[in-house]
This record gives sequence, structure tokens and C-alpha cells, in this order.
Amino acid sequence: MLRHTSSVGPVRFAFTDRFGGVSQAPYDQLNLGGHVGDDPAAVARNRELLAGAIGLSPRAVSYMNQVHGARVGVVDGPWTGPAPEVDALVTTVPERALAVLVADCVPVLVADPEAGVVGVAHAGRPGLAAGVVPALVAAMRDFGARKLTARIGPAVCGRCYEVPEPMRAEVAAVVPESWAVTRAGTPGLDLPAGVAAQLRTAGAAVEDVATCTIEDEASYSYRRDGVTGRFAGVAWMSQV
Repeated sequence: MLRHTSSVGPVRFAFTDRFGGVSQAPYDQLNLGGHVGDDPAAVARNRELLAGAIGLSPRAVSYMNQVHGARVGVVDGPWTGPAPEVDALVTTVPERALAVLVADCVPVLVADPEAGVVGVAHAGRPGLAAGVVPALVAAMRDFGARKLTARIGPAVCGRCYEVPEPMRAEVAAVVPESWAVTRAGTPGLDLPAGVAAQLRTAGAAVEDVATCTIEDEASYSYRRDGVTGRFAGVAWMSQV
């Protein structure tokens, strides 16, 4: 269920795989996405299982309605209505976990343990170009974050992510490090490399788990499977 777990002071980082849940095929097993056609009861149960695995209640885990943009939501407790349409979240509340859902896009987890600020971002191709990662960093700075530590989770790699040449040129014009060539020698995009470059430019210490979702059967991959589930990157801060 949980993998690539790590901690920095009171901050915990984790990514999920697709195992240990109750969803049926083609979402089997631990689908956490409520927008992909899976049984809502199964998704709710999977979210309960994830919350239990990290030692929190389901209401202590905040999700977002991701729309491939660059808006950042501030979390100080459970949502009182539907999750907001944002692609990044930030909190200063201990025991409040932030979740980002993906199936090829880049899950980004960031924290300043000393300042007590945690953030997550959903960086797909549009979000990377739109600047969702710098927007998250700016929001965290507004809350006093200075010394940032980041984790980049499983995502499609540049060797597998083929795109039309005009699309590669468009994104690389904004984030040059995303320019890539696939194994077949065709135009590609390396989203994790682009995210890492943006984080390092912002002064963050970055660790990439270097797992390609298309190549890794433990990951959900939209580009590989079409109809499929979503796994999560989760970041939270323990009570000090």
C-alpha cells in the first residue's frame, strides 16, 4: 500500500501503489480517484484504508479536484463542501495530510519541517508549463517556509512519454529541462526532470524516486491502460 516512505523531522512523505484495496478491475485494487468511474463505495473504503495506514482518520486527509492548472488551495481543516478546483495544497496544521492523485502526472511533495509548512502539487504537462510548482513554493514562502525538502513520486518518464514536436517545443520553451527523446527516437517530455529543475531553482533539496508509471506494474498509468485508477502522494506533519 505505502512505498517510497521517508521523513524529515516531523514531516512524513509517502506514495501509494495499487495494492491492498477493494476496487475491482480495471481499477484493482487501491484506486483513490473518485472521478474515474470506479464504485464510489470502493473509493471511500480505499481512502479509509490509506488514512489508517498513515495513522490518521479519513477526515484528516485532504484531497483536491485537480484541473491541470496552477492554483493553490490553503487547508486548515476538512472541506465544508466539495474539494476545490486546484492543483496544489498547502497547510501548517499538524496531523493534516495532503494528498495528490496521479496516474502518469508528477506527484510533488514539499515541506519545510522547521517552519511547519507542508505542500503538495499535481504537475502534469499543462500544470508544469503553467507553473504549478513555483506557485506552490510561493504559497509556502508566504507561510514562512525557507528551507524546502521535496519528493518527486512515480510518474511517466521521458523515455516513455511521446508527444508531438510542437507540444515538446511549447513546454520546453517554458521549462527547458523537460525536453526529451523517447526510446523510439521520437519527441518526448520528461516531466519529472522539469519539476526537479523548478524545485531546485527555488532552492529545494530534491529526491526523485525515479519510478516510471508506464514501466511499473505497481503504479496506475493512464497512458498504458486507459481506464484505470489513481494512486496518491501524501505529505503530513506529525504533532510536535
